[in-house]
Amino acid sequence: MKNKINTLLLLLIPFLALAQTNTVSGTVLDTMTNEPMSGASVVVSGKTIGTTTDGNGYFKLNITQGYPVSLTISFIGYETQEVLVESADPVSINLDIKNELLEGLVISASRIPENILQSPVSIEKMGTIDIRETPSLDFYDGLQNLKGIDMVTSSLTYKEINTRGFNDTGNARFLQLVDGVDNQTPGLTFAVGNMFGSSDLDLESVELIPGSASALYGPVAFNGVLSMRTKDPFAYQGLSVNTRLGMNHFGEEYSDPKPLYDLSIRYAQAITDRFAYKFNVSYFTGLDWFATNYTDVDDGTPPDQRGPNNPARDALNIYGDDEARDLDGIGRVSRTGYEERFLMDYDVYSLKLNGALHYRVGNNAELIYQYNFNQGRAAYTGSNRFQLDNFQFEQHRLELKGTDYFIRAYASIEDSKDSYNGKGLGQLINKTWVQDLNGNVVSPDQADDVWYQRYSEAYNGNITGVTPGSHDVARAFADQGRYEPGSAEFKREKKRYIGIQGLNGAGILSQSKLYHIEGQYDLSDHTKVLDVLVGGNFRYYDMFTNGTLFDDADNPILIREGGAFVQASKELFEDKLKLTSSLRYDKNQNFKGRLTPRASAVYNISGKHYLRSSYQTGFRNPTPGDQYIRLNAGPITILGGVPDNSDDLTVYQNSFTTASLGSFFGRFNELVNSGTPFGDAVAEAKDLLVKSDVGYIKPERVQTFEIGYKGLIGGDLMIDANYYFSSYNDFILNQVVIEPQSPVLAGGEVNMDAAIDLLNGDSHLYQLYTNATERVTTQGATLGINYRLPGDFTVKANGTWAEFNLRNADPNDIPAFNTPKFRTSLMLGKDTVNRNLGFNVAWRWQDAYDWYGTFNQLRPGGISAYSMVDAQVSYKVLSLKSIFKLGASNLLNNQVYQAYGSPTVGAVYYLSITFDELLR
Repeated sequence: MKNKINTLLLLLIPFLALAQTNTVSGTVLDTMTNEPMSGASVVVSGKTIGTTTDGNGYFKLNITQGYPVSLTISFIGYETQEVLVESADPVSINLDIKNELLEGLVISASRIPENILQSPVSIEKMGTIDIRETPSLDFYDGLQNLKGIDMVTSSLTYKEINTRGFNDTGNARFLQLVDGVDNQTPGLTFAVGNMFGSSDLDLESVELIPGSASALYGPVAFNGVLSMRTKDPFAYQGLSVNTRLGMNHFGEEYSDPKPLYDLSIRYAQAITDRFAYKFNVSYFTGLDWFATNYTDVDDGTPPDQRGPNNPARDALNIYGDDEARDLDGIGRVSRTGYEERFLMDYDVYSLKLNGALHYRVGNNAELIYQYNFNQGRAAYTGSNRFQLDNFQFEQHRLELKGTDYFIRAYASIEDSKDSYNGKGLGQLINKTWVQDLNGNVVSPDQADDVWYQRYSEAYNGNITGVTPGSHDVARAFADQGRYEPGSAEFKREKKRYIGIQGLNGAGILSQSKLYHIEGQYDLSDHTKVLDVLVGGNFRYYDMFTNGTLFDDADNPILIREGGAFVQASKELFEDKLKLTSSLRYDKNQNFKGRLTPRASAVYNISGKHYLRSSYQTGFRNPTPGDQYIRLNAGPITILGGVPDNSDDLTVYQNSFTTASLGSFFGRFNELVNSGTPFGDAVAEAKDLLVKSDVGYIKPERVQTFEIGYKGLIGGDLMIDANYYFSSYNDFILNQVVIEPQSPVLAGGEVNMDAAIDLLNGDSHLYQLYTNATERVTTQGATLGINYRLPGDFTVKANGTWAEFNLRNADPNDIPAFNTPKFRTSLMLGKDTVNRNLGFNVAWRWQDAYDWYGTFNQLRPGGISAYSMVDAQVSYKVLSLKSIFKLGASNLLNNQVYQAYGSPTVGAVYYLSITFDELLR
């Protein structure tokens, strides 16, 4: 990789422009104070060549063009200004504070810069000041205060965001970009929050598109896009340091208050007007939130009999108690499990290292190479509770960009390292210590049977010295020899099983890679009638689990997909109406090509009042796991849904539905018990079996209609409102079938030999990935109001309504909506109460709803309505270029969980100190 980069740099050098050099110089001042402005950006208009002002507000720029020269001068929070320089004489430029509320440029909505008021679709933005002034622990937590955003917490270092429904703890329907690079890990197939991403110090802006954006961003952007843009080393130079000390775990049963630490360092320097570099170091560590929801979820026990005294108790965050049996004369009983807090490593951390080289090629292009190294530990709630332990994620990015184009290539490489299945670990340890009635430890495959035998013998009074008829006494007898958490034996088995990857252990192996190349070109300067934008991409997955998840020990799993789009826009009626349409074509090697159109209209009613409407379509390709998982878990094989993953099997052609088994077995047993001969009973009952008809997997689809209004009233009040209606088809789901050894049909009827196979156990279960046939709809609306009070205090309020209509669909065939019907947020702040003091307070509330997830076998788990308050007070020491901030996330310590089975989230109180752009 490095050799290729060096070769590319050498090839580009001969093309550097050689021309007569002229000089422009001057000083940038604050109009109000007349003080010099350090760090103001000075760029030749329409070019990439530029510089920043020094500590005295002075700049000097060498250019390879004649006079006059147009310069664009900008600074955060100030009006951007264009100045025409006609000679080498120094110029003086004054910048005014931006007076208009929240007006600015966004890029993500149409992939080109445009005024946020004129965006054709809903979009949210956090600028540099918003990031700096967030009252939350960091900017990513602060996203919760944007309208339309839902966030769930799996770990202190891992939060997942979503928009417009169908939320999940691992969200493969949402695209997260950092400088245009997809931040998903290839094996997990979703971004792990901001555990691997940008630090607050290096982040310039965040833009959020709620809802499908597939027409411009491809299949991953099914539910929306979060685009993060980091700071340019030409514009943001010097040394910046942020250190944060916090405390969490107040008022908790299982932990005293514990410290957490966060340190970020950023250094950037422009060595010349053409070459700059930056590097970032960020390290966060703390004690994770505890998952201690011990609600009894045993579905074999009536709800009113569940609880800590239920012999069949299946506590949500206790593992190894999942299997329960009905014991003759005793009733339903489960094994004694292990609490999650003894199985997981709650000392979590996140390490982020990155460096970037920027070289300006001539006046119109810039070449960038960036390397990111990330490593961390976090808990993740999926079908089980997983520990991402020392998980590594690397990225290489090479990009050439100009004023109207870019070409970007990147590689994402993961290594799961010491990661493991925490729930599975508890189940495995529970099979290592069971003793028979003679006190001998039995093998793991006998452990469950022997444990229940001991329980039965003790309960029935067959053990001398053991009181009969007591569940507590019987359990204590069955648990003799149990490895207690913290014991040497427990630690030994825990370490051993974490080290075993695949079905025989708890360890997880994934060393998968993703390669991506894309380009975009704005043809608007060449097409006079329309503004035209074109682009395309190619993506290549190289999956490797060494046979632990995919059938890839000897057969590599390689997936190729690509797409291209064209977007055209036109302003009409004296620029009052802007029409935009786009069309994208995508092709994955395993699926038919797909067209994705989008159309929008933005109408300027008057002044700064805009109406917008849009029709959007989207789709999502099945993840690599959906396509190629092939996991033989003993009695059942989990099988990905593309044809070449099962080309050596006949399950799609030769299987019965599991839904028909109950009727078949019930009728057969009824007949046999009434004296019907075996053969006759099979012959009569077999026709109750139903041959399965499961289709191969295909992409999910969505269509969305949206209308909205965004306007600025009097320069002090901004209103943003929208309504949307979405229709979904082909949701990806799992369907379980059973394949007998014999053909299921003979002469067009159910084969009697196949029915006998089922009775004799000569069959195998398969969990197949396929699609639902039903259509469902959602609708929702958001309202945002931003108001600047007298004294420049700012109030921001928003509300979100979301509703799901299952229509006539089977709820078992549709992903869970997992979204509150109502949520709202209110913020009050001012970054300059006086010259030094600022504050920000945010309150948010969300409605109660039921969470459905595979962790609880898709059974509902209640999420209570809750509210949280984040607050911060900041003090600037201008002489030190520093900001001291005292704050709290969840100030009132309202302890809640945001997904069923995930940990309880409490308060974090923190003090941070930021030194910004020293040593310029």
